[in-house]
Amino acid sequence: METLVSTEWLAGHLADPDLVIADASYHLTPRDAAAEFAAAHIPGAVFLNLKALADPDHPAPMMLPRPDAFAAAMGALGIGEGRRVVLYDDSDIRTAARAWWMLRTMGFADVAILDGGLAKWRAEARPTEAGDHRPCPATFTPRPAIDAVRDKAAMLANVTSGAEQVVDARGAPRFSGAEADPRPGVAAGHIPGALNLPYGRMFQADGTWKSPDAIRAEFDAAGIDLDRPIVASCGSGITASVLLFGLDRIGQGGALYDGSWSEWGIDPETPKEVTA
Repeated sequence: METLVSTEWLAGHLADPDLVIADASYHLTPRDAAAEFAAAHIPGAVFLNLKALADPDHPAPMMLPRPDAFAAAMGALGIGEGRRVVLYDDSDIRTAARAWWMLRTMGFADVAILDGGLAKWRAEARPTEAGDHRPCPATFTPRPAIDAVRDKAAMLANVTSGAEQVVDARGAPRFSGAEADPRPGVAAGHIPGALNLPYGRMFQADGTWKSPDAIRAEFDAAGIDLDRPIVASCGSGITASVLLFGLDRIGQGGALYDGSWSEWGIDPETPKEVTA
């Protein structure tokens, strides 16, 4: 299975017994992802609740949970040994990429994203169903890839060393500091030396992913050297995952600063750069 699958491909594989389809929608607006899933979702899909898949003991939002907690949640959804997973979302911030990154970081490789998500599925008048699907539980064995995640200490050291390029997926106004951060107490600006590549640049006008060549051109245009290590950052670790999926599409890798600006910007001791 490719890492990006079409609606046509998924429609032809809905009945595959080893395939788990998961709605990974999450919203920063008042939209209720769980209620929307219950009202209409791709047949047979389960709801992967990203809001609940976070470390409750960390002050920053959306931090990667402990491996055992993540494994329990995935197993209950039927995600585990001998299964393949296709993720989709109906979110403006493309949250299927976050779920993809989490699964890959926890050692689950056979996972793909549905190109165009639920919006494209519906636009093509493909079937949906309501209610809740009860999956057959699976055994998920976590194999965390520690080198896929950066913490604040590593990012502070990198400000001095410059060993890794920091690529910020937020929009240009928030990155530059021209626009205030929406979170109370979080400063404006970005990590010193970071480059800006808004996550929306990974997509075509119809919401599908750009071609690998076009993705590569976006990284080049942002001044990112694809021959050097990359760490992606954003507001809370969600849209940075979009850039990491984009890198994967062009055969490249990268790490994620999971705390991102919600952790960095609220700390009065971290250096900040404003270019507005």
